[in-house]
Amino acid sequence: MAKGNLEDHLFRSEPRKGAGAFQPLSWSLRLRVAIDAARGLAFLHSSEKHVIYRDFKASNILLDTQFHAKLSDFGLAKDGPAGGSSHVTTRVMGTYGYAAPEYVATGHLYVKSDVYGFGVVLLEVLTGLRALDTDRPSGQHNLVDWAKPHLADRRKLARLMDPRLEGQYSSRGAQRAAQLTLRCLAAEHTNRPSMKEVVAVLQEVESMSRGGFVGSASPRPNNARSGHGYGQSPRPGYMSERASPAGSH
Repeated sequence: MAKGNLEDHLFRSEPRKGAGAFQPLSWSLRLRVAIDAARGLAFLHSSEKHVIYRDFKASNILLDTQFHAKLSDFGLAKDGPAGGSSHVTTRVMGTYGYAAPEYVATGHLYVKSDVYGFGVVLLEVLTGLRALDTDRPSGQHNLVDWAKPHLADRRKLARLMDPRLEGQYSSRGAQRAAQLTLRCLAAEHTNRPSMKEVVAVLQEVESMSRGGFVGSASPRPNNARSGHGYGQSPRPGYMSERASPAGSH
C-alpha cells in the first residue's frame, strides 16, 4: 500500500529503503484509521461463519494514499464457532502482546478475542507506544500491563497520550476513547464490546473532535517514552486485496 502500514506511522522515525519518510499521524487520521480497521473486523464477525482474524496488530493495517485503512494478512484467520459453541479450540498462534489472555491460557478462541487485540492497537494509537518494548523502563515493557490502570484517570490519561497529538483532541474525546480501550481490554471476553459497538463509539469520538473543544495534554515524564470482504463479493473498502479464505489452523 502507498502509505505503508499503521505501525510505520506510529513508531518508525526512519523511512524504509526506497520509501519516503513516515509522518506522524494526526488525531483525526488516527481516528479514521481506527474506524476503518474496526469496520473490517466488524465485517468479519458479522459474516455467516463469524470469521476470527486472530492476528490483529498495527503492522497488518495497511494505508492507501488517502490514509484509508485496509486489513491485510489473513493467514491466521479462522472460522468462528458453530453449532451453538461459544469458541473454537486451536493451537495458540499470533503475536505476543496482542493475543487475548483467554486464548493464550487455554487455546480457546472467541470472536471477542479479536476485540482484545483491537484494544491493544487502540492503546498504541492513543499513546504512540509499542505494545511491547524492552527499551522502556522496568515495569513499562508491556504497554497494557503498565498503562491500563491509568486509563480511567483523567490526569494520568493526559500524561499517557502521545505528546505529538497535543492540542489536537478534545478532553472528552480522549476520555471516551480511553474508556472504550478499557472495555476492549477486559479480562473476560464477555465484558468486551462487539466490534459493531466499537465502530459506533469511535464515530462518536470523531464527532467530538469536530466539535472544536480542544484539550491540552500534560507533558509526559521523560522516562515514559522510549523508542517512542471475507468470502463475499464485492469486498468492502476496508478489506485488502490480500485477504484470503479462513484456514483450518
